[in-house]
Amino acid sequence: MLAGAFALSALMLAVAGIYGVMAYGVAQRTREIGVRMALGARPWDVLGLILGQGLRTILIGIVVGAAGALAITRAIQSLLFGVEPTDPLTFVAVTALLATVATLACYIPARRATRISPTQALRAD
Repeated sequence: MLAGAFALSALMLAVAGIYGVMAYGVAQRTREIGVRMALGARPWDVLGLILGQGLRTILIGIVVGAAGALAITRAIQSLLFGVEPTDPLTFVAVTALLATVATLACYIPARRATRISPTQALRAD
């Protein structure tokens, strides 16, 4: 139960971190997004731009994390009970959960970016 609580808290910290980085990135690019919208970019184009950036980062993190997890499984094999060190179902389930939660964390700032008014973005600063 303690390991589950730590895993949940780690997941929440990861979500907060991803959301924070994406929200900061959108805030820094407000002017750029406003120019894109003023030149005719549709909201789903902006959504795709921001989500694409986040999904690339998520994909890199998943690949590096999966490689690290596979490398360290032998060291923690004695701590695993009822699960094989390289259980494919566990790896796929955890990867899918992390990818889903990270995508949702990226979606909120991306959705907010679609609501940027071009006139307000160009007048800012």
